[in-house]
Amino acid sequence: MTISIADLRQDYSKAGLSEADSAENPIEQFKIWFEQAMSAQLTEPNAMVLATATANGMPSARMVLLKAFDERGFTFFTNYESDKGKQLAANPQAALTFWWAELERSVRIEGRIEKISETESDEYFQNRPRASQLGAWTSEQSEVIPDRELLEERLEHFREQYGEGKIPRPPHWGGYRVIPSAIEFWQGRPNRLHDRLRYRCQEDGSWLRERLSP
Repeated sequence: MTISIADLRQDYSKAGLSEADSAENPIEQFKIWFEQAMSAQLTEPNAMVLATATANGMPSARMVLLKAFDERGFTFFTNYESDKGKQLAANPQAALTFWWAELERSVRIEGRIEKISETESDEYFQNRPRASQLGAWTSEQSEVIPDRELLEERLEHFREQYGEGKIPRPPHWGGYRVIPSAIEFWQGRPNRLHDRLRYRCQEDGSWLRERLSP
């Protein structure tokens, strides 16, 4: 049986999102939802789409993993010399999207980007599995390579170089923080009349909460 893409649809009815039941601070609301996503044992609830753009506005998006969040913003780690690193250097704005299908929820975050401190990046790097540390040295992220054999050869090179000793953080690898200017919480509802609450950061640092039409 052939299924038309146009006929694919899902009705949402698991929950609602009201102003009365949501936190006044979006970071606190994100914490509530993120903890619920973890409790639901979703596969990688910290997976998120990271959207960036070149200096002339050409957009690009890919999946990355959230590794920390607090009142300062949302942190992820990558190679500074990758395509996304180059785009963030030229245009330090970004957007994040979380999609938790089993909970019929999504979160969108928009804001400016800054590199976290070298100390923070060093601390996180040293807590990574050793294989991941070696991987950060091995991959010249986003560069064209002839075959996978090159990766295996580079990995073996760095295994031999560092032996059983401490692996330092590569100078081209570290963390970015998205400092949010807007955060939207989306809860699926029946008949496509979804709940959308958007928080916008005001000049004094407070948050304005608004309901958006679906």
